[in-house]
Amino acid sequence: MEKYILKHGSPSPAFLNTPDQRTLSLVLTALVCALLGACQSISLNNGNTSNTSWSTKEITSSPSAPLPTSTQASSSPPNANMALSPLPSNALSSRSVTHLSLPNDIWERVRKGFAMPDLQSDLVTDREVWYSAKPDYLVRMTERSTKYMYFIVEELERRKMPTELALLPFVESAFNPQAVSSARASGMWQFMPKTGKTFDLKQNAFRDDRRDVMASTKAALDYLQKLYVQFGDWHLALAAYNWGEGNVGKSIAKNQRLGLGVGYLDLSMPMETRFYVPKLQAMKNIIANPLNFQVNLANIPNHPYFQSVPLLRDIDVSLVSKLAEIPIEDFKALNPSANRPVLLAAGTPQILLPWDNAEIFQKNYDNFTGSKLASWTAWIAPKTLKVSDAAKQLGIKEEELKSLNNIPPKMLIKAGSALLIPRGNTKEEDVSFRIADQGQLDLSPEQFGRKISHKIGAKDTWQGLAQKYRVNTKEIALWNDLSVNQQLKVGQTITLFVNAKSGAKKKSKAKTSPAQPSSPPHGEVGTKKSAHKKS
Repeated sequence: MEKYILKHGSPSPAFLNTPDQRTLSLVLTALVCALLGACQSISLNNGNTSNTSWSTKEITSSPSAPLPTSTQASSSPPNANMALSPLPSNALSSRSVTHLSLPNDIWERVRKGFAMPDLQSDLVTDREVWYSAKPDYLVRMTERSTKYMYFIVEELERRKMPTELALLPFVESAFNPQAVSSARASGMWQFMPKTGKTFDLKQNAFRDDRRDVMASTKAALDYLQKLYVQFGDWHLALAAYNWGEGNVGKSIAKNQRLGLGVGYLDLSMPMETRFYVPKLQAMKNIIANPLNFQVNLANIPNHPYFQSVPLLRDIDVSLVSKLAEIPIEDFKALNPSANRPVLLAAGTPQILLPWDNAEIFQKNYDNFTGSKLASWTAWIAPKTLKVSDAAKQLGIKEEELKSLNNIPPKMLIKAGSALLIPRGNTKEEDVSFRIADQGQLDLSPEQFGRKISHKIGAKDTWQGLAQKYRVNTKEIALWNDLSVNQQLKVGQTITLFVNAKSGAKKKSKAKTSPAQPSSPPHGEVGTKKSAHKKS
């Protein structure tokens, strides 16, 4: 919006070169004053515009402002019958145009909102060197952030929180909403299952809100606000977000007993937490001065990337992508909690689509003439069943049922479990709210010999564990909600189900709480919550 202010005291504009033009100018000026009811005085001196005085209130250009009607135009301005007098010279100012500029892109907006005290330490310098030495990695992260950054910055500004926090997903997940850590933290903000439930992030058989862009962002900012109120310091709040508020509280109490400082740099913390805030500070420094680090940031326009669209019926993910006319990968990037081939409207009331494609989707959806929107539905197991028996009862292949529901080998489906199955031609009703919102898949080992808790040692590998316990690596990964591509961490405890006849050793390392994994000083982000998949 630009504001134009016309005031007395400046010479006549250069384009008013003739008496007729000057007269027309005076008539138009008087008309404007009458329309706005803001005319203070007009003094005419035989058509000599050098002695003409006028004054108006500020005229604001706004696309939403109503235009005056002809009735308004013909009405007399206030004080019309009062004597006119010139304005005093001390009230005059030169004519000027005031321009109100908006940030050119989202990075400028982020920089303007920096409000945290800078952290000064050698670890910050170390992370600056590490990030700037990997320009391709930075490019991938910043390009990935283009879909989410505007929404995050809007939320931070609305809450009056420091915009440095918009950079936290760089540290947590490299802005990958599908990221899963070895400790089962998930999503862009890397919520642990228990913490996610505390902040009302649904985790059921059909969706995981820890990956939902809007829900997880709001939950993360709620949690960070809570931690800041608790500790009164943003660096300590961030340490608590990574390490846990209880651990930070104990470390502060210990230092207080010893008469030591209680700032972030004073506390005794695991390696990953000591590097946590320095990583964020390094990213802040790079975003603040990218040229200093020879970094090219992806251009992120200062306007919304996506908008939400209500979901009224169960619908296949592939069909949404087709109706919105976007690649399915782009849809999943905005709706990462939709990790199944179908969206259940009762549990997923809205979806996110690129701004321009939302209207395209709605138009194509209204004109859709296909036989059905959803090819899948939910089925509740009436009793505990083998996967093969459930598949036979449903009339589908066992491998298809396993694949659809991510069921590990040699597992039983417990009674009451919710499973995704193909929708029959005669089944038209959508899945109910109770199942879509609360359905869980409960499994137990088919042949329960022994449940073993194995603490990972320095020499342990996926293949070595598989050979030792006579299972395969895929089974180990599925039992622990891991990927065989993830690196096993020393001190990490995993669960294995071993057949009593397998000949595996009867004694394994005693079950202990997982030691805090450490991130190497010169490694890519790898923390308790954020051991993300490399992109």
